[in-house]
Amino acid sequence: MIPAGFLQDLLSRVDIVDVVGRHVQLKKGGVNLMGLCPFHGEKSPSFSVSPAKQFYYCFGCGASGDAVKFLVEFSGMGFREAVTDLAQQVGLPMPEDDTDPAERERAVQAKARQLSLTEVLDKAAGHYRHALKASPRAIDYLKRRGLTGQVAARFGMGYAPEGWRSLASAFARYDDPLLAEAGLVITQGDEGPEQKRYDRFRDRIMFPIRSVKGEVIGFGGRVLDSGEPKYLNSPETPVFSKGRELYGLFEARQALREKGYVLVVEGYMDVVALAQSGLGNAVATLGTACTAEHVQKIFRFTDSVVFSFDGDAAGRRAAGRALEAALPHATDLRSVRFLFLPPEHDPDSFVRERGVAAFEQAVAEAVPLSRQLIEQAAEDLDLATAEGRAKMLALAKPLWEALPQGALRDQVLTDLAERGRMAAEDLQVRWGLRSKRGGRPPTGGGYLRRPPRSVSAAKGPWDQAARVLLQRSELWLDLTDEEHHRLTGTAGWHGQLFAWLDRYVADQGTSPWPVLRQAVAGEAWADAALALVDDAARGLDAPAAVMPDATLDELKTLIAQAESAVRQKAAAAELAKILTK
Repeated sequence: MIPAGFLQDLLSRVDIVDVVGRHVQLKKGGVNLMGLCPFHGEKSPSFSVSPAKQFYYCFGCGASGDAVKFLVEFSGMGFREAVTDLAQQVGLPMPEDDTDPAERERAVQAKARQLSLTEVLDKAAGHYRHALKASPRAIDYLKRRGLTGQVAARFGMGYAPEGWRSLASAFARYDDPLLAEAGLVITQGDEGPEQKRYDRFRDRIMFPIRSVKGEVIGFGGRVLDSGEPKYLNSPETPVFSKGRELYGLFEARQALREKGYVLVVEGYMDVVALAQSGLGNAVATLGTACTAEHVQKIFRFTDSVVFSFDGDAAGRRAAGRALEAALPHATDLRSVRFLFLPPEHDPDSFVRERGVAAFEQAVAEAVPLSRQLIEQAAEDLDLATAEGRAKMLALAKPLWEALPQGALRDQVLTDLAERGRMAAEDLQVRWGLRSKRGGRPPTGGGYLRRPPRSVSAAKGPWDQAARVLLQRSELWLDLTDEEHHRLTGTAGWHGQLFAWLDRYVADQGTSPWPVLRQAVAGEAWADAALALVDDAARGLDAPAAVMPDATLDELKTLIAQAESAVRQKAAAAELAKILTK
């Protein structure tokens, strides 16, 4: 955990005008500086940077924060990475890591390994680019697809020549283990002179996959003619995970800010062809379904996403997976839409046949997430029957529950009730969101609002402190180092949760509960933690319900109460020992 005192010292030394000014052209506008917002497309400057307050704010989209948050949101850095970057700029040594020395050493070695792998991959990318220039056949293929040399250069496209050991001409040691670890070379048999080694990519157009920092972390290769598989991706490596990375995101950053949204498509060639047509805000998943991590990464750069799918059954299934990934991140200030193209078209062919204007019109008419949720639940059901409507509502409930608290969640519940031919109040009762005696309707996304008893003692204070921090992880940054130590040193699963949250906030920054809900999955204590929040949400734990708007003072009170209870329990145990002697 990075101490709060260190962060304050760092921000006092950093000038936010310098940090923002490297990426945004700023001009004097009274006491502040103004520029075009880098987080949404605009023609008139509404992005304000205050030298006095060391704070930025956009009057158009509401983006705001300090220098650290700007780097996190603009460049896609992790929280700790952004802090380290700023500390290096001002010559401020990072605080000592209190993790185990052996663990630190493993982390250093892993980082060095990653740097070695990206160097190898970058060298391979240069080899493939050079091979493309020397291959008339590969160049002709790209021209037939309507691509120019400029767009190919922008995406660093290349060509993997025919032959089994083309990379041997690029690397001094073809038997270097890093080539296999990076996914460039396939090995067969045990290590030694008899081991067979050959290039993974052969006779393919190569698409380098870059991280948000611009490092080459993997490749996608497409066959020039017929052949299987049509697309071949790098395997999972220490620097490349298909479930987290998006092709073209590095190249699309500026365009998606200008367009105001990101378009998620299914293929590398779609991304490049759309960029050729002037639509440079497209990215692609890497041969896998869209994941929550993909969505979370996208929302670092824009607050609007459009998923593009074929209109066939496979496209509908892919849309379903994308919907489930997007639901926890669909706040009231974000837009998620679904574009279904005719079955005979992908984005590339649609634009070439009908033009950019027709494609942008199709995007404008894309299905909003709220409607897609209902349509997915109602698919293949006869809503003219009571049975069909009942099943639709049953299928919609887990989708609706995945939405974060807010007005959108309430609006969708109302729409679902209307499609199910029920009064919204009756559906709330059916789903356990209000009592049959006419209790107050849910607000703030369906959570039962009760009298402010956020520090009720009906449950243990450690339970309530955990619930507050899961719902408002930003409060972790406002606690003192001593309080962090007390929480992470707590016995049992509560201490494990607090230690996990400490690491999460240090690495990822704070997140809303729907994001944390997915992040805790798989932890040994996850069921207990989920029950704390979910039971309160369903009204099953009314006496001890902790509101999402619990204050820092209330949290500190809970910590003090918990420590007092621990001391009293210890004293009682000690007294019992004395009395039994």
